[in-house]
Amino acid sequence: MKKLLLHLDTDSVVSAFDQAVAYDAGVDNIMAYGGVTRDNVTPHVHGMIFTRGGKNLKNSAIFIGGSNVAASELVGKAVKKAFFGPVRVSVMLDPNGSNTTAAAIARKVMTNYDITGKKVVILGSGPVGQRSALYFLKEGASEVVITSRSLARAKVITDQMKAAYGVDVTPGESRSDEAVKGLLKDAHVAIASGPAGVCVLQKSAWSASDTLEVIADVNAVPPLGVEGIEVMDNGTEKEGIKLYGAIAIGNFKMKVHRGSVSSLFESNDQFLDETTIYDIACKIDSE
Repeated sequence: MKKLLLHLDTDSVVSAFDQAVAYDAGVDNIMAYGGVTRDNVTPHVHGMIFTRGGKNLKNSAIFIGGSNVAASELVGKAVKKAFFGPVRVSVMLDPNGSNTTAAAIARKVMTNYDITGKKVVILGSGPVGQRSALYFLKEGASEVVITSRSLARAKVITDQMKAAYGVDVTPGESRSDEAVKGLLKDAHVAIASGPAGVCVLQKSAWSASDTLEVIADVNAVPPLGVEGIEVMDNGTEKEGIKLYGAIAIGNFKMKVHRGSVSSLFESNDQFLDETTIYDIACKIDSE
């Protein structure tokens, strides 16, 4: 029986990237729909769960994507509600690649590196930064700081994370290079997860730190997120600091993405999201 993937995208134009990765993961056919919302998704889900039964349900799965992370998460909740007990299929939620990217960042940083008891500063408070924070705390980081140009904005996000996940994340302000330098003064790890084409970490700031041991940057669009880093850096040491660039992280992100899609067809009751995709990344990393 063929492996069928229902691709639900909150954007009007369905992501070609996500479909290409799914085919590379071994999916036989993709049924893709754009403009999906929590209000119109139920018929799509029913079309998947009522056409196959019993053990054959594991040959059908759902992928939820889109550039609007919040909207995609609402679709994910609606998909869950559309299931009928055991009459369900496995689901992967990876809007804007945020879950797989964050998982890749965390695993790259922890390549031959013990994060236990270390302080991590994440420059960028978007979904990738938030998910990365969850993974570092899970692995034993003593403190994780998430920054925004506005301290009030960072505080709103850390409060939301506390309510949603029960984790304590420290808010920080990154309005100026001097502010960033101050945040890094006693940090061990720095993550640049800001918008594409924006340098959020100057070399003068990270080279001034006496404690930094690892820096990772997910921005591959010039100027890069970290001055002095190269996109292909994969644990490269500069001034005693290990550097990971966007392509090195992206290569592992692709493995996590493909591995997650492939695992959907192992059973019909999985829900892969920000709390579970990291486990798949860890498994791939150990192989």
